[in-house]
Amino acid sequence: MTSNDFSLVLPEFLLALYAMAALLAGVWTGKDKVAMPILWVTVGVMLVLGLTIGVAGGGADTAFGGLFISDGFARFAKVIILVSAAAVLAMSADYLNRRGLLRFEFPVLIVLAVTGMMMMVSAGDLMSLYIGLELQSLALYVVAALRRDSARSSEAGLKYFVLGSLSSGLLLYGASLVYGFAGTTSFAGIITVVEQGHLPIGLLFGLVFLIAGLAFKVSAVPFHMWTPDVYEGSPTPVTAFFATAPKLAAMGLIARVVHDAFGQVPGEWGQVLGALAILSMYLGAIAGIGQRNIKRLMAYSSISHMGFALLGLMAGTAEGVQAMLIYMTIYTVMNVGTFAFILSMERDGAPVTEISALNLLSKAEPLKALALMVLLFSLAGVPPMLGFWAKFSVLKAAVDGGYLWVAVAAVIASVIGAFYYLRLVYFMYFGSETDPLDARMPAVQWILLVGSAVVMVAGSFSLFGLDGAAQAAAAALVH
Repeated sequence: MTSNDFSLVLPEFLLALYAMAALLAGVWTGKDKVAMPILWVTVGVMLVLGLTIGVAGGGADTAFGGLFISDGFARFAKVIILVSAAAVLAMSADYLNRRGLLRFEFPVLIVLAVTGMMMMVSAGDLMSLYIGLELQSLALYVVAALRRDSARSSEAGLKYFVLGSLSSGLLLYGASLVYGFAGTTSFAGIITVVEQGHLPIGLLFGLVFLIAGLAFKVSAVPFHMWTPDVYEGSPTPVTAFFATAPKLAAMGLIARVVHDAFGQVPGEWGQVLGALAILSMYLGAIAGIGQRNIKRLMAYSSISHMGFALLGLMAGTAEGVQAMLIYMTIYTVMNVGTFAFILSMERDGAPVTEISALNLLSKAEPLKALALMVLLFSLAGVPPMLGFWAKFSVLKAAVDGGYLWVAVAAVIASVIGAFYYLRLVYFMYFGSETDPLDARMPAVQWILLVGSAVVMVAGSFSLFGLDGAAQAAAAALVH
C-alpha cells in the first residue's frame, strides 16, 4: 500500500477505526452506560467527515490497483450518506432512550454499515463491490432485529437475512459469469471487452444477475418482497435508516457498475433498468393504496420512488446520472423529515403507527401538520415542491434518452401514487374526531421535520447548488 492509496481510503479507514474504538469503549466502560455519548459522538464524527470530504474535493484517482475509486461521483454520494446517517441517528436518540432500546452497539453498527456504503460507491472491481455490499448488509441484518423482545423485529431481521443471502447468491453468480467471459473482475478491464458496443451473451447474463442482486438492495420489483415486512417490524429508527442512506448507496453502486463496467452498451442494460423501473413505480403506487400502517405505506412509497430514480439511470447518459443524484438527494431529505414526524407519533407515551392516528392533527398541532403536508405533497410530486422538480429531472432524462413511453407510464404511476399521500393530508385536515396524538416532540425531530419542509419549498426557487454538484459528479462517472 502506497501513501497515495492510504490517502484515498483515509475517510473509510478513520470511520472503521472509530467503530472499533467505540466498540472497545462500550465494552470496557459497562456497555449501555455510555450508549448515549457514543451515539452523539458518532453523529459528530460523521458530520465532520462528510463536511471534510465535501470541502476537500479533488480529482479522480484509484487505489489498490483499481479496486478503489475516488472521484467526484463517490465524494458526492459519501457526503449525502454521512449527513443522512448522522441525521437519522440524531433524531432517533430520544426514541431509543425512552424505550430502552439504546444500546452502544447500535451506533457502532450504523458506522460499520456506512463504511460499507462508502466502499460501495467507490468500488472499481467486483471484489471490492462485494466487500462493501456485505459489510453494509451484515450490519443491517443485525439492526433490523435490534428489538430482541419483539417477535416482529426478530422476524424482520430473519426475513432480511434470508432474502439478502439469496440476493448475494444472485450477485455472486453474475460476478462469476462476468469474470468467466471477461477474464477480469476489474471494471476497467470489463469495459474493454465490450468497447466495440457489442455485449457477448455470457456477459449479458452476468450483467442481468448483477443487476438482480443489486435491485434487492434498492427494493426494486420483483426483489421488493422484504421491504414492507422489514419496514413494519423493525424499530422505527432502523426503518428510517433503511429508507435513506442505504438506498442512495445501492443506487450509486448500480450507477457505478453499469457505467464503469458496461458503459459502452447502455441500450442493453437500459432495457433491464426500464423494466425494473416500471414494475416498481406501479406496484409501489397501487399496493400502497390499501395500507393502514404508515411504516408499511412508506415501504411501498420507497419502492415507487426507487422506480423513478432508476429512470435516470435507464437513460444511460450523464444527464440521467445527474437526475438520479438530484432525485436521491431530495428523496433522502424528504424521508428524513417524514420519519422525524413518525418517530414522534405517540399516544399516552406509546408509539403509534396507524394512519388513522393522524385524524385532525391540524387542529391540535397546526405547524407539525403543515410541515408534514408539505413533505407529503413533495413525495407525491405536487408542484412547486422540490419533489416535483426531482421527478421532472428524471422524466426529462428518460425522454432525452429515447424512452418517451416509459416517461408517460411514469407520469401515470405518479398520479396513482399521489392518492395515498393526499389521503394522509385529508385525515390531518378533514378526518373524524379521535384521541389526539401526544404533543411531545424532541427538538431534534422538530428541527428536522420543519427544516425538511422549508427546504422542499425554498428549493423550488433554488436547488442550493445541488444541480451543479450533481452535474460535476455525473461528469466524473460518465466519461
